[in-house]
Amino acid sequence: MRFASPFRRRGVAVSLAAATLAVALGALVPMAGPAAAQALDKVAFGTNWVAEPEHGGFYQALADGTYKRYGLDVTIVPGGPQANNRILLPVGKLDFYMSANTLQAFDAVEQGVPTVVVAAMFQKDPQVLIAHPGAGVQRFADLKRTTLFLSKEGMASYFQWLKAEYGFSDAQVKPYTSNPQPFLADKRSAMQGYVTSEPYAIEKQARIRPLVFLLADEGFSSYSTLIETRRELVEKKPGLVQRFVDASIIGWYTYLYGDPGAGNALIKKQNPEMTDDLIAYAVARLKDRGIVDSGDALTSGIGAMTDARMTAFFAAMVKAGVVKPTVDFRQSYTLRFVNKQVGLDLRPRN
Repeated sequence: MRFASPFRRRGVAVSLAAATLAVALGALVPMAGPAAAQALDKVAFGTNWVAEPEHGGFYQALADGTYKRYGLDVTIVPGGPQANNRILLPVGKLDFYMSANTLQAFDAVEQGVPTVVVAAMFQKDPQVLIAHPGAGVQRFADLKRTTLFLSKEGMASYFQWLKAEYGFSDAQVKPYTSNPQPFLADKRSAMQGYVTSEPYAIEKQARIRPLVFLLADEGFSSYSTLIETRRELVEKKPGLVQRFVDASIIGWYTYLYGDPGAGNALIKKQNPEMTDDLIAYAVARLKDRGIVDSGDALTSGIGAMTDARMTAFFAAMVKAGVVKPTVDFRQSYTLRFVNKQVGLDLRPRN
């Protein structure tokens, strides 16, 4: 079981512009993919980590033929520890990219990178803080009395919000290096994680059921698993963008509420370390925590976004000192392709 920083998916935002220039100059070579069928539009979609159930709807849409039914020949290009797919998007080597959270979109605007978010597949960011049971932590505020194991990326982003909103302190933080042992050895500590993975690994390794606090439920309102593309593609091929968004939405409904067998088989083929137990755990958390299908998605469909929520999150990040107030965050996204109730009929009726 891997223990990787959940904010691994955020990428190296500060170097995006420079890296993009390097790609444009030929530092990275174009990726090859299977030849598209004559009647289909070829699309390359980059994820931000290796294949996993947190990407399940996209793999489902590919494996069960949904993308093809929408006239698309999609190649999924997995991310990973040695990859940074995000820098391949603005230079045209990918058509779409799965970004981790709303902060990446703000970063792009600040750096003048011509990309835009067109859908948010997760209504809640899966970021959590994990604590020991029976160690004096009963509610979220009690975490202020613990040692926190956090990554540098976490410190620079959501922890600044925790300080501004809840009074957390820099003095309580120790480095998190994707190793759970320091946390397991100190019952008065807590560590970062993703609700879909690290709690499962802790249960298996330490035989304890940890306390899991989802930051989204405490007010951290970032979207997650967003579909990002180039502005040029939105302007010149809006129909293609719409078809990719719609097919991905259908893929997510099928993965959550239909038969996910095809998607899971493809995930395991691309990532042999993925087990059936972990997949089942992750999908259960996606459902019972409302990661994908909650909030505005309940009425507007999976992928939903709103101006009000983007505005509120931007204000919170400015208050926390994470984002500069001069950033024109409204340029980071468009509602043109979402909130159309696509796929709502696929959700089971109570």
